[in-house]
Amino acid sequence: MTDIPDSLAQAREEFLALVHDIRPELHRYCARLTGSVIEGEDIVQEVLAKALYAMSLAPELPPLRPWLFRIAHNAALDFLKSHGRKLEEPRAELEDSGGFVEGADPAVVRAALARFLALPTTQRSAVILKDVLGHSLQETADTMETTVMAVKAALVRGRAKLLEATSDAGRAEPGLIAELQKYSALFNARDWDGVRALVADDCRLDLVSKSQRRGKAVRAYFTRYEKEDVQLRPVRLEGRLALAAFVAGATTPAYFVLIDFSNGQVQAIRDFRYVPYIASEAVFDLI
Repeated sequence: MTDIPDSLAQAREEFLALVHDIRPELHRYCARLTGSVIEGEDIVQEVLAKALYAMSLAPELPPLRPWLFRIAHNAALDFLKSHGRKLEEPRAELEDSGGFVEGADPAVVRAALARFLALPTTQRSAVILKDVLGHSLQETADTMETTVMAVKAALVRGRAKLLEATSDAGRAEPGLIAELQKYSALFNARDWDGVRALVADDCRLDLVSKSQRRGKAVRAYFTRYEKEDVQLRPVRLEGRLALAAFVAGATTPAYFVLIDFSNGQVQAIRDFRYVPYIASEAVFDLI
């Protein structure tokens, strides 16, 4: 693996520190647009990469928060298009905004991620920006590159539809549940030799927002866990199977880990410990 030059690594760390407080908001927006905390984080990673590159070419830094949200909005729309989800133009007639209320309905703010998918994309975006994230009408319009009147119309319709929406949880294969249970049982028993024996020689590791490894280097990943009191429990996260990581004494997960198996061996690990804000957004069921 080619090492990253110190100057580039330092620039990346400085940039991540600069956007640290904005990242959870970006994730809340992208996760609700896609209906998934995992896909939402994928988009956030793409947004940060685009922003870092753009900053390296720009003579001066633009207003950071609105700039990042515009990048996130467009990246999320590109993601939805690439996954075959139809988008509509943010237009509105004057009568469409009748009944607009400035304040957000608390039930809208608390709505589960999957329920936002019942809304057309423009309504979804307006409701998330204005009601969930607390942006002003003008900020919302600027991010969506539309008018305040169109935002008001989208809010009136989106709020009403969201309160009527329902969602269904998916089910998973028993075989994968058994594999996750075996992995987590060995992990929780601190049987590191047993855990490492499950890891394939060409396994890929993604410590999200931190580093990536492959092959034998993945085995060193467990060294840190040997020193920590972390328990893993299989969960159904947004219709897919995952592992929830609980630190000592906690009743809610601190983060999640995705494991891919093939022929009984771990082929890929995606560990979200360095982006813990995902856990506060996730909807999951213990298995």
